[in-house]
Amino acid sequence: MADSSRSPTKRTRLSQKNVVGHGHQPLLPGLPDDIAQVCLSLVHPSVLFSVCTSWRRLVYSSSFPPFLSLYALLTSSSSPNSIQFYSFDPLSSNWHALPATPPDPPLRLFLRHPSFISRDLPIQSVSVSGNLVLVAATTSNLLPALPRPLVFDPVAKKWAFGPPLATPRRWCSAGALGGAVYVASGIGSHFSIDVARSVEKWDLTKNKKHPNDHLGWEWEKARGLRDGRFSRDAIEAVGWRGKLCMVNLKGDAVKEGLMYDVEKDTWQDMPEGMIGGWKGPVAAMDEEVMYVVDEAKGALRRYNPEKDVWVEILESERLIGADQIAGGGGRVCVVCRGKILVVDVTAAPPSFWDVKTPLGLEAVAIHILPRMSHAV
Repeated sequence: MADSSRSPTKRTRLSQKNVVGHGHQPLLPGLPDDIAQVCLSLVHPSVLFSVCTSWRRLVYSSSFPPFLSLYALLTSSSSPNSIQFYSFDPLSSNWHALPATPPDPPLRLFLRHPSFISRDLPIQSVSVSGNLVLVAATTSNLLPALPRPLVFDPVAKKWAFGPPLATPRRWCSAGALGGAVYVASGIGSHFSIDVARSVEKWDLTKNKKHPNDHLGWEWEKARGLRDGRFSRDAIEAVGWRGKLCMVNLKGDAVKEGLMYDVEKDTWQDMPEGMIGGWKGPVAAMDEEVMYVVDEAKGALRRYNPEKDVWVEILESERLIGADQIAGGGGRVCVVCRGKILVVDVTAAPPSFWDVKTPLGLEAVAIHILPRMSHAV
């Protein structure tokens, strides 16, 4: 999870403010700091972190390629409807609270409601283009809680509002592909077959001329679904090899599956083997390799598109009941009954370990995104 993009660019020249300071010593004796940074960017961040203070400051500076961190939506049993946002730093093994969300309007997301004793209300979020995006949730009145998405940019360490949805919704399919967020089906303030069949797309890279310019952002209509059967559950749509894959039900139940071809703007049935093995939460690493956790058996599997089969990687009782997964940097991270487990799928055999949540808090959802810059 501490993997990073190590390709230095012309803009990676060190600044006195971000990296030097604190009684400056050269990063590498005999070399200018900008040249030293180019060399050090080829070294894994965990190695730099453990050597010396100046290299540790470098790893967290805004000019250094950011390594990947874990971002989580957390709650507590004593106050389940108070959602908190944290980032886990894999180098220091510390949790850091994200900046507060905008106060106007206040964010009120209901996870547990007296009308739904046996299940939690969904809070749907996606990661896209290095951002965390809250897409859909429910209010205390069982109405859509987000008239427009809420976006957190780890590099800027700021929240911002996205463009208003044509129809704010809940219990929808939400996912990301190629820098765009997709919202499909769901329920608005009341059930409508038009909403249940509709699909909206928001491209975060389109018409954005400046990091603080959100004026070019807007939702666009995509080709709609043929019926409203995908409004029965809150589903994560998975971006994979130019297609958006989604099913109409969670868990091990018999389900329907569709794939949206972005280039052709068409929907097609999901391959038989893919939908047959879709028995729990699914995620795609770098939109190329798809993983599923069979929530009944606790088995982590990888999809083989050539043979249309899911290949088992490992099985563990600790993965039984998995709620959500995220993939990135060679790791598959799993939320399971409020706990977080990490599987290194690049290791042979695969290894896995726990990431302890902050005291008194449990995980609702997780994402893998670039780390936040901060002083050391």
